Amino acid sequence: MNEMINVALPKGRLGDKAYEILERSGYPCPAMKEDNRKLTFENPEIGVRYFLVKPSDVAVYVERGAADIGIAGKDILLEYRPDVYELLDLKMGRCRMCVAGPKDFRDDPAQTLRVATKFPNIARAYYSGLSREIELIHLNGSIELAPLVGLSDVIVDIVETGKTLYENGLAPLAEIVDISARLIANKASFKFKGDALRALCRQMERTMNL
Repeated sequence: MNEMINVALPKGRLGDKAYEILERSGYPCPAMKEDNRKLTFENPEIGVRYFLVKPSDVAVYVERGAADIGIAGKDILLEYRPDVYELLDLKMGRCRMCVAGPKDFRDDPAQTLRVATKFPNIARAYYSGLSREIELIHLNGSIELAPLVGLSDVIVDIVETGKTLYENGLAPLAEIVDISARLIANKASFKFKGDALRALCRQMERTMNL
């Protein structure tokens, strides 16, 4: 039997797309396509085990060694800074981390800027680089509402099409960083299963370039 590679996949569309690449790269697991509620799937013949987790938890599973590799958004890696290796940009789930606010917003440097966000570490690092004093307001949902009701001046959030912003009278004001899905690896796994993980990474890269 091959040495088992444990792969943490995010639940949802991104995980489905990532699995398609892995399948085409020579790491299929037929049970993944069965209609069931299972969370773990194995193919002992090729030595791969998949499990499905909440997207924001993938990096935790990889960092702590429950998974050898996983698929995580760059936003999660920047926000939580897990101690993992970033192996490959999968060029999926592309979007932008932006500052957004009312279309006519003008920043007054004399005032503390109120920033609502789900990503306090990213926001703090961005404004620190600008030497801008801010008040962080950590929210978990409906970020766009904050400037509309006067809770914040601007927001820092992921922007895909920008449709939700524009429908609420908001607009992107500054782009912080491009976001996409990344293949990440546990550092100890990369040491002890390095050959297998590097081979998997190379196969995925070839598949993506076909």
